[in-house]
Amino acid sequence: MKLTFRRYDLRLRHTFTIARGSSDIDPVIVIEVEHDGIVGLGESAPSGRYGESVDTVEKFLRSFDLSMFTDPFQLESILAAVDGHAEGNPSAKAAIDLALHDWIGKRLGVPLYKYWGLDPSATPVTSFTIGIDTPEMVEKKVREAEAYPLLKIKLGGENDREIMKAIRRATKKKIRVDANEGWTAKETALERVKWLEQEGVEFVEQPMPAKDLAGTAWLRERSPLPLIADENCVRLTDIPKLQGVFDGINIKLMKCTGLREAFSMIRTARACGLKTMMGCMIESSIAITAGAHLSPLLDYADLDGNILITNDPYDGVRVENGRLVLTDRPGIGVVPRA
Repeated sequence: MKLTFRRYDLRLRHTFTIARGSSDIDPVIVIEVEHDGIVGLGESAPSGRYGESVDTVEKFLRSFDLSMFTDPFQLESILAAVDGHAEGNPSAKAAIDLALHDWIGKRLGVPLYKYWGLDPSATPVTSFTIGIDTPEMVEKKVREAEAYPLLKIKLGGENDREIMKAIRRATKKKIRVDANEGWTAKETALERVKWLEQEGVEFVEQPMPAKDLAGTAWLRERSPLPLIADENCVRLTDIPKLQGVFDGINIKLMKCTGLREAFSMIRTARACGLKTMMGCMIESSIAITAGAHLSPLLDYADLDGNILITNDPYDGVRVENGRLVLTDRPGIGVVPRA
């Protein structure tokens, strides 16, 4: 097997701000795995929150010799070797995982949802994310998102109330809130959650810092809204310790190393009585479509990274009336845009 890769800069429609920072351009690494004349596509969208950058991704991909394997169907052996090659590097590992799954689907001539035995008509509605901004700009973004029935609002800053007022001036839609660890004091978090219940919020994602699991457990005992773990749930081994602390988990391919582990995380979360959501970084249609193939198994979806950019190089999953619509092309099912 031959692995090649290239950098691609994704340009955002608007400056995207969360509690940790802002960006206008998010670079990703697109990879190709070629074997027997078939090319599998993968993508790495690195995040500094998990110790990655495009430089670390490129270093990892250069250092891993995929040519030592001769059969892409041997996923267990290959991905175990990928995972053990170096600590961390989750999105770099995810890129290889995605490319191998894409290759297998193309070889078999089936889309991944069919490979897994899933119903493509059972996909959920995805939320559309509104980043932190001035109240005026937030209101503008909400109006631009008229086509999407479900919004995810980034909070966790000093102007949370102003942002929410702007949103409610523009819409009465159902909304979800992601604080990205922004509320550092449990008392503040509880006050915000109680207030958000009155604003018609469905649930709150990662209200407190991941390191304060005890504070989040205290909050959940008193919270009128469900709490969803994001930064607290990186990989499969994190799930058991979240029982009784959160009501659900947000799985991201770029932090869990790809589809293989994401599938296991969904099953494990169910066994632990936790709801499941799949989220994303700012990604092209390669990674977003890959995640969407697993969406019939999920309670919630936040797969909108490709909608937030202006230069998506691939065509894949579509969104119709908010619902994810999967392609029936084989593998991940993306093709280059004309």
